[in-house]
Amino acid sequence: MLKEFKAFISRGNVIDLAVAVIIGAAFGKIVTTFVEGVLMPPLGLLLGGVDFSSLFVVLDRTVSPLPKSLDEAKKAGVPVIAYGQLINDIINFLIVALAVFMVVRVANRLKRVEPPPAPDTRDCPFCAMSIPKKATRCPHCTSTV
Repeated sequence: MLKEFKAFISRGNVIDLAVAVIIGAAFGKIVTTFVEGVLMPPLGLLLGGVDFSSLFVVLDRTVSPLPKSLDEAKKAGVPVIAYGQLINDIINFLIVALAVFMVVRVANRLKRVEPPPAPDTRDCPFCAMSIPKKATRCPHCTSTV
């Protein structure tokens, strides 16, 4: 079993997958910082100074006084739906998806597919078998071509 495990781990695609996961996690942190620190503040400013991460709806309206911020609601134990973080996460996901799409698109462009080589054969007009282009006689039906 140890030998099988060693063979499994030493396969190239397992190592590639591990590297991809590590790089993906680091890339996710960069995108999260970009969304929360660079993209969302101007977007919130354009929408009237809204901080998306702090948007919430109080579920228990009997609580008095109603919390003014998400932090107040969490400290008081008031049940809320914190939909603002969901908006941040959706924007975060869309940016990651766009970045991955662009990377795959560039990789596909760089991976040029060479056209298949021109066939160096032709069909015999008499027996329809494939023969070399330079042949003067068909090896199958012995006709002169």
